[in-house]
Amino acid sequence: MPSAYIIANVTVTNPEQYSEYRKLSTIAAQTYGAEFCVRGGAVEVLEGDWTPDRVVILKFPSLAQARDYYQSVEYTAAIAARQGASVMRMVVIEGV
Repeated sequence: MPSAYIIANVTVTNPEQYSEYRKLSTIAAQTYGAEFCVRGGAVEVLEGDWTPDRVVILKFPSLAQARDYYQSVEYTAAIAARQGASVMRMVVIEGV
């Protein structure tokens, strides 16, 4: 079964409030078998005009688990906690 990745580009507008989202999203990630591959490290653009802010990459055992994570009660609470604290851009991608 192929793995799946959630890739997010986040612009944090309220770091204090965003810290609660990080706490809750970590709990959700652990619950749904995610592995943090990238969590806000330094970014260097090699090509193009993309200027990401905070990049997060989560690896899941399957596309179904990634979707379950995103739709879960745990992650829904995290989404509520980040409202007004960030601008989120997120995709899920099936791996090989």
